[in-house]
Amino acid sequence: MLNFVLEGKIGSNGIASRIREEILSGKISFKDRLPSERVFTEIYSVSRGTVRAALRLLEAEKLIEIRSGSGAFVSYDRSNNIISPIENANPLELIDARFALEPHVCRLITLYGTKQNFDSLDKLAYEMEKSEDDPVEFASADTTFHTTLTESTGNKLLIWIISQITAVRGQAEWTKARNLTLNKETIKTYNNQHREIIDAIKSREPETAASLMKNHLETARLSLTRASGT
Repeated sequence: MLNFVLEGKIGSNGIASRIREEILSGKISFKDRLPSERVFTEIYSVSRGTVRAALRLLEAEKLIEIRSGSGAFVSYDRSNNIISPIENANPLELIDARFALEPHVCRLITLYGTKQNFDSLDKLAYEMEKSEDDPVEFASADTTFHTTLTESTGNKLLIWIISQITAVRGQAEWTKARNLTLNKETIKTYNNQHREIIDAIKSREPETAASLMKNHLETARLSLTRASGT
């Protein structure tokens, strides 16, 4: 049923990315129990601490529920959460949808975000910067970063809408696009842009933050367009 594979050295973000893809693609169903921490440590040759960190990321994204003494269970109900247009969207459509929403997300965080929100974004930026040589780790941390941006607004409707858009990242087409576009140079560019966005948010400059997010998404769109040959 599951397609977790042994790939040598991998960190918590990479493990979270693998599990996330299995959940969002429907290969693991709502209420299914995940393999135990011990099994994951054997699959990925990592410590239990690394596995637990990955599971905590997924729990924060509301994809799984960790039950003390029982294990981790899928809490994401794909049948209730993914609507047909989202399920069939391609990576370029994902970027276009994000372009319509995420600049305003940045405005809202600038206006209403807390120091705790900003600290979380700084931590994720650091995680992404550590992953310049690892596209899988970077992609997972990047997903968490953009999810955290939206959650920091406190706007439940926006959080739900962005969660639907983010579901596209679990599809095979997105994984293929990620593999084609993410290299060290591109990741470094994205990391620099993320830092600029965070700095504008922390400086309470809503229009600057929104403009920087537009630039960031335009860079991502151009990269995808080139990779797809369109």
